[in-house]
Amino acid sequence: MLAFCITAPLIDVTAKLATETVSAGVVTLGRFVVQALCMAPIVIFMGLGLGMGREVRVLVLARAGVSVLATVTFVGALSVMPIADALAIAFIDAFILLLLGRFWFGEVVGPRRIAASVVGFGGSLLVIQPAFANFGLVALLPVATAVTFALYMLITRGLSRRMHPVAMQFHTAWIAALMTAPLLWTLGGSGLPGLAPIRPEGIAWVWVVGVGLSASVSHMFITYALRLAPAATLAPLHYLEIAVAALFGYLVFDDFPDATTWAGIAVIISAGLYIIHRERLAERALRAEAPPPPPRDAPAGG
Repeated sequence: MLAFCITAPLIDVTAKLATETVSAGVVTLGRFVVQALCMAPIVIFMGLGLGMGREVRVLVLARAGVSVLATVTFVGALSVMPIADALAIAFIDAFILLLLGRFWFGEVVGPRRIAASVVGFGGSLLVIQPAFANFGLVALLPVATAVTFALYMLITRGLSRRMHPVAMQFHTAWIAALMTAPLLWTLGGSGLPGLAPIRPEGIAWVWVVGVGLSASVSHMFITYALRLAPAATLAPLHYLEIAVAALFGYLVFDDFPDATTWAGIAVIISAGLYIIHRERLAERALRAEAPPPPPRDAPAGG
């Protein structure tokens, strides 16, 4: 998980460098093409089947679709915003995921966790307000990223019991690439700057490929982290990603969050950690209330 928090911000750094000369749509397409090419030999080496049942295909298509939306909106935000600011706003996905679980799936969520979600949204406003003043409506793109990524996590939760995580990443990547290519082809001439089909040149190729490589490596780290430890154990470490992103943003782009942004980040992290704490307590209570397993039959004879 620590390796993920160190490598995941490299996606943002290379994406921001790439958007100096190419559009967010091109970066998104490059990311998924490279990710599919990276995952294909791993899928073959592991002997994972390529077939998918009907329900699984629907879920993978939905996962690829929201992944494209999350990537385009976040890369679009990175093209003008500091990395730490955009990432901090996008981190409200944890609160959105909690509320979606409560109101969409009827999951039991206590008033304390709902209150913490409201506080977390308030912290995001501390980051959004100065960003909105400086960058305009672009500051709202990470909010769209948070919503689509929350949906991505919900779909992933449903797929995790039906598909190997490596196969899931491979299929999501190539399907997302097939979705992005016609999007650029049909809407590239619409005047939307984020979808302009600009061909990378020179060093831009390195940055676009770097986005795909960073995504492949970091997602492999988190995939295996989740296989080795419970999500509740790993979740607090995820907030280290904001600190690493701030460091990379400062070293590469000389961007450093101001006091108001740091205050918003602190509120978001505190609210998120509190929600994790409450979810752990709720999980312990459920385990305590669960009936004990039935005793094993005594061995015959004796």
